Amino acid sequence: MKKMIALLLALVMVLGLAACGGDEPAASADPNNNSGNNGDVAGTVKIGVFEPQSGDNGAGGKQEILGMQYANTLTPTVEIGGQTYAVELTYADNQSSNDKAPSAAQTLISAGVSVVLGSYGSGVSIAASDTFGDAGVPAIGVTCTNPQVTAGNSHYFRICFLDPFQGTVLANFAKDQFSAAKAYCLAKQGDDYSVGLCNYFMKAFGEADCVYETFPEGTSDYSSYVTNAKNQGCDVFFAPVSTEAAALIIDQAATQDLGMPMLAGDTWDSNVITGAAQGKSNVDLYVTTFYQEGGNPEFDAGFKAFLNSDSTYLTNNGGNDMIAAVSVMGYDAYYVALEALKAAGSTDPAAVMAALPGVTFDGVSGAIAFDAENGDAVRDVAYVKHCVTETGSWEFVAQQGV
Repeated sequence: MKKMIALLLALVMVLGLAACGGDEPAASADPNNNSGNNGDVAGTVKIGVFEPQSGDNGAGGKQEILGMQYANTLTPTVEIGGQTYAVELTYADNQSSNDKAPSAAQTLISAGVSVVLGSYGSGVSIAASDTFGDAGVPAIGVTCTNPQVTAGNSHYFRICFLDPFQGTVLANFAKDQFSAAKAYCLAKQGDDYSVGLCNYFMKAFGEADCVYETFPEGTSDYSSYVTNAKNQGCDVFFAPVSTEAAALIIDQAATQDLGMPMLAGDTWDSNVITGAAQGKSNVDLYVTTFYQEGGNPEFDAGFKAFLNSDSTYLTNNGGNDMIAAVSVMGYDAYYVALEALKAAGSTDPAAVMAALPGVTFDGVSGAIAFDAENGDAVRDVAYVKHCVTETGSWEFVAQQGV
């Protein structure tokens, strides 16, 4: 109810978008010169892309952006209030940094965006939330799964499932699939996503049956953590950390012959991970995610053609045309933003914010709608995938709820 009241107030807001001071960075250029402008149109509506293009989560952020860019090539215009507008994607790199996130958010606000998409990474989304809220600009989280992103505010929505659900799915999978009685859990200090997801996993698994450790920023040697997991007699190794850290952890797991299944959340659904695991026959890896390649053949074929049309797209996708679930989510988020603009009948961020609660969309990743309390996606299914180390690819294991 509190979200709905605030949204009604937002309808009558007079939004003043003041230019930011000289200390703010300039808006990031479109990494692929793909603005989406075309044809004879009444004007341009800007959709902000608040994603990491550098830092620990840069690889995932670029893949999420690719889905938005593909959608923009297919649908570069939108009808708003009876007029056709070109859709321009406006970029700001939050650098995977909670400290940099507010200034990246301000860059988008100052550019005059009507709605924001992002981010890959819950921490940066939480850190930028007040900046978006104070400016009256709505944001649509794409794969930021921590509950704090939307809790207690009226401006942040999201289209992905949440970590309490994902953590429970993973804990149940560990027990049901492997009869696990003891779990090792590893997170990065100060990281909202990995710390939060470990906590939800442990709560569902049983905290007394978990060994929990954290590593500091800048860690590059994970040998002691793998050693401890083995020495503690754990049955599964859970580490929902960034892909950058994950690749090093996988190397250590192979070197020390970890001897137990490795589990992770949606961040590990990446060809960075399959590449790190390829050829390591003693690595047994499972992840939960939002989409399995093959789920929508028409989308898959079109997106692969898009990736292969430009070497920059392939580079941003990790060097091949494997479809990451975050790209699918970025694609769906773009269309949710268009539906909100159409429902608002205006490019005014206040009107878009007020329209968002009623938006629904039948996406590639599934039906999308928002709950009334926090603007969270109504989602109750996750996909579990297994890494085939011989080929460096994913195979579908289960579609699982709680």
